[in-house]
Amino acid sequence: MNSDSSFSSDPTSRPPIPLNLGSSSVPPSTASSSASSAEVNDLERRVADLRQQEKKLQQEIASLQTSYNAMLQRQVTEAQTAIGRLVKESLGDLEQRKQALQLSIEQLERRQERIRNEMKTTFAGASQDLAIRVQGFKDYLVGSLQDLAAAAEQLQLTPPIEEVQQRPAAPAKAPASASAGGQPPQPEAATPQFAEKKFQDETKIIRKLLDQYRTMPDYYGPPWQLRRTFEPIHAERVANWFFTQGGRGAIRSMGSRLQNILIASAVISILNELYGERLRPLILGNSPERLGEWRRGLQDCLGISRGDFGTEEGIVLFEAPEPLVQRADRLVKQKQLPLILVDESEEMISLSLLQFPLWLAFAPDPMNPVPY
Repeated sequence: MNSDSSFSSDPTSRPPIPLNLGSSSVPPSTASSSASSAEVNDLERRVADLRQQEKKLQQEIASLQTSYNAMLQRQVTEAQTAIGRLVKESLGDLEQRKQALQLSIEQLERRQERIRNEMKTTFAGASQDLAIRVQGFKDYLVGSLQDLAAAAEQLQLTPPIEEVQQRPAAPAKAPASASAGGQPPQPEAATPQFAEKKFQDETKIIRKLLDQYRTMPDYYGPPWQLRRTFEPIHAERVANWFFTQGGRGAIRSMGSRLQNILIASAVISILNELYGERLRPLILGNSPERLGEWRRGLQDCLGISRGDFGTEEGIVLFEAPEPLVQRADRLVKQKQLPLILVDESEEMISLSLLQFPLWLAFAPDPMNPVPY
């Protein structure tokens, strides 16, 4: 009985030998079904394991996906925060620059308005007061000259009779009109004298040019011609220098070196129209910076270039009066006409400058001193 059971338990062994054991023997179909059930159980177990592994893998995938999404969201948030901070800082910087530019623009506008008011006050408002003062001073001079002439008439200008009798009689001379064909001789002037009557032609030219500069400025004219706006106060001071001072004297500064350069440019332009290449302007200033302002200002007002400034020709700049005097002496010997222009920063003027026919010095205004 036991031996039969052992043979039937191994389905892979040799085929069972049928035995006639009656009703107690195990049929072959029973053994096959037991083997199949074992395989099914094994497969079900393996399927269950695979399902558990699949479930674990799905959980891990879900966990990884969640971690990835969280990390991606964190990176996106950090990037957005950094970009937002950068944009905010940039906007703040641009806003500060905008405010600074607006402040600068407002300051420049206030400065422009102040300059316009000063120009109106200086050129238009004060011109009438200056004209009244000049006219009063002129009346004073005229009265003084009349008194002087009256006093001179009362002087005894003829010698006593005894001296006249003791002097030998002078030989008679032919009248000058006979030797000159009926025309009185006119001695040739060595230097320009704009205030004398025989220079009426030059006077007409000067007044015509002053009116032209004031009423019809030519901003694109030829070189050595004034190219800037010329106010009545400028024309008044230039005319006073020509006709009252005779081209030799000091005038009160305009309070600005650029305004003084404008007046000097008008004088140079007029004299260049009268004397051409004979005119040689000589500028005296006590520092290279001020001479640089003169050079730039004359270039701007007269339309000339750096080539018109030199050491031997054109406009010459000097820091000391001694070399200027030497140059002016050489120019006079060469039949040239030196024009000496003295900057208002010169506190003392060398007396050797006063010997030349044309010189113009700008005197500081005692009521409005300019610090240098």
